[in-house]
Amino acid sequence: MEAYFNYLRELLVAFFTDLGVFLNTAWVKPWERVPGNFDNYNSIFGAYNGTFGFWGWFFWVIFLLFFIGLIGAILYGLFLLIRKYVRFVRKELDKDELRNQVERLNYELYQAIQEKDKILNLKTGYMGLKPEEGAYQKEDQEVIDQISSRFPKLTRVDQAYEDVNTAIMFKEGLSLEELCNSFRNYAASKLGLYYRIDVIRQLFAGLATSKLIILEGISGTGKTSLAYALGKFFSFDSEIIPVQPSWKDRSELLGYYNEFTKKFNESEFLKALYVTTYRKDLDIIVLDEMNLARIEYYFAEFLSVMEKRDFEDWTIDLIPSIDPSDPKHLKEGKLLIPQNVYFFGTANNDDSTFTIADKVYDRAISLFFDDKGRPFDAVETEPISVPYAQLVSLFAEAKKQYGISADMLKKFEDLDNFVIKKFRLAFGNRILKQLDDFIPTFIACGGTESDGFDFIFTNKILKKFESLNIAFLKDQLKELDTYLDKLYGKGNFHMAHSYIENLLKNN
Repeated sequence: MEAYFNYLRELLVAFFTDLGVFLNTAWVKPWERVPGNFDNYNSIFGAYNGTFGFWGWFFWVIFLLFFIGLIGAILYGLFLLIRKYVRFVRKELDKDELRNQVERLNYELYQAIQEKDKILNLKTGYMGLKPEEGAYQKEDQEVIDQISSRFPKLTRVDQAYEDVNTAIMFKEGLSLEELCNSFRNYAASKLGLYYRIDVIRQLFAGLATSKLIILEGISGTGKTSLAYALGKFFSFDSEIIPVQPSWKDRSELLGYYNEFTKKFNESEFLKALYVTTYRKDLDIIVLDEMNLARIEYYFAEFLSVMEKRDFEDWTIDLIPSIDPSDPKHLKEGKLLIPQNVYFFGTANNDDSTFTIADKVYDRAISLFFDDKGRPFDAVETEPISVPYAQLVSLFAEAKKQYGISADMLKKFEDLDNFVIKKFRLAFGNRILKQLDDFIPTFIACGGTESDGFDFIFTNKILKKFESLNIAFLKDQLKELDTYLDKLYGKGNFHMAHSYIENLLKNN
């Protein structure tokens, strides 16, 4: 044993001795002559400096400064190269850290989506809907990961609807008034949700007028439940998408292409929208608490697209490139918004939300909820299946049968002139177009022409008064209140009178 340790000691001593000799030869030996060279430089200088003269010394100083500058430049260049290398290494490390952060954020986003789905299931369960009752089930994440397409969820929809016949037969003898009464009775008898008949008429007339329906008012008045009930009534559940306060652009709504995974991170909204491309009935996507973020930001592209007259131009760009594995209904990276889909937005009016911009109100039909529905005896009513094409046919038939009277148009024009004169506000062409769609449908649903004009005037014109300084316009508001009675007679325009009364009371 002692012999082994003696061997190990001598081996290590010999190794480190040789290592010291190597380092000395490589680094120390080359510099041993330098001090001698400095002495040689000094002797050369001593041999000539006595005969330099004035100009010799002048150029010697110039040469010395140049030489020092050259050495300094070389050292500075080495410093820059070293600093650049350090920065390059640090940037590469930062890229690695960024990749790790992106992967972590993607994982946290996935976890958040799972948590959101749990909360949504609890919410829909509270309203009476069981998650497993939906027509389209939540995919298993492992199944999605196995799909090679850049759009795994949308491709999964293609697979689910590949052999499904979604055709629906026309329902004979159906009228809009019957449809309104049936839906009201269904909501009351099956779901315990009670709504006034005028609200239901406004809802169906709104469907004939705009693809965006805003349900606003105080919390707990049945806004989300109305959209939910309408989906149940038409035998295809409404998709409820909770809006997050952090939403700022379209990527929050639709999703985005992930450069690391090479897949599109599809949102639940995008999947729900794609499902409607296979459907033949009326489909509803609900943006729950839509004014928690600015609607005109994240929904801006949809607001613009739905203004186009040609429905073939209602396309949303999802991805610039084309791939053979992309979903069937994605054409050149674009998705055509189908006509059978409606966007419902619920909005609470409190300090935690944003004010809905006029550009959104102008394009939408807004229903205001200020109290809970009062129970009534309802006829037991079952849900129905109606093709969207039949609804369109009913809307078109209403426009032919119940044209707006010339007398009411003349009165509305007079009212327009009065508002321009007193408040500097005018009815736009969009509102006139909406009148042409809303009023006939509202009458076909069982309402009156006067109440239809009252609704449009209150929701499209009086709502804009909130942006005015009411404190300085009280006299003009009182004049408007009196002018409405003069124009349409007392006992009419209840919504407008009530709205003006609230404006005067709150200011």
